[in-house]
Amino acid sequence: MPEIKRKIYDKLLDWKMESNGRTAILIDGARRVGKSHIVEKFGQNEYKSYILIDFFRVENEVKNLFDHYLNDLYSFFMYLSAYFNVKLYERESLIIFDEVQFFPRARGAIKYLVADGR
Repeated sequence: MPEIKRKIYDKLLDWKMESNGRTAILIDGARRVGKSHIVEKFGQNEYKSYILIDFFRVENEVKNLFDHYLNDLYSFFMYLSAYFNVKLYERESLIIFDEVQFFPRARGAIKYLVADGR
């Protein structure tokens, strides 16, 4: 793994250990340098399951979950799990928002999703 990617991965490991699910993390940087790739590898290696939501390409069906189910997070996670066909494990799954600048509603939802504690 190249040095820069290893440093980012190490920072993600630190975040996981220190936050214990109490915070989200934002990875900002130039386009097309591998941010999504390294975060997806992190999800594969460090969590029981993960979902990657790319808001540039995702269907409106997923976007609608943010409009209709943020007050019912049990249903929100259930529908998300079904849509991506990924079992979500409480406190052992990672949800990655990629290209979140294309869907500000999701960015605003992060605080509620983290506060939920799952």
